[in-house]
Amino acid sequence: MIFSKKPKIVYIEDDADMIDLVRVILEQNHFIVYSAKDGQTGLDLVAQVEPDLILLDLMIPDLDGWEIYQRIRHNQAFMQTPVIIITAKSQEIDKILGLRIAKVNDYICKPFHPKDLVERISFVLAEE
Repeated sequence: MIFSKKPKIVYIEDDADMIDLVRVILEQNHFIVYSAKDGQTGLDLVAQVEPDLILLDLMIPDLDGWEIYQRIRHNQAFMQTPVIIITAKSQEIDKILGLRIAKVNDYICKPFHPKDLVERISFVLAEE
């Protein structure tokens, strides 16, 4: 998918290796990636960067991923910003909670294939 400008993505994830992996994959595919290793820094980064999309892990030590998601959704400036969950929580109930109850834009389970990650992000951004 070709975008008129490089989409800005904020990735909130406490695992530095996962941040590096996602950054490499996405930057090779013409995305700009900003990252935060904790929830509050991530929320501050979202406010500063005003991203086109947010990638969010659920298991973050300082703030639970769902708490971060709720704060994003309750902020007038970002309530329409697409959010994709990237998590190791792969049970069907977790996916249902994310997609049907919380209404995240997508739910990706770790491990994932790099091509799948890029395609799903591109699809969500194209919907906006």
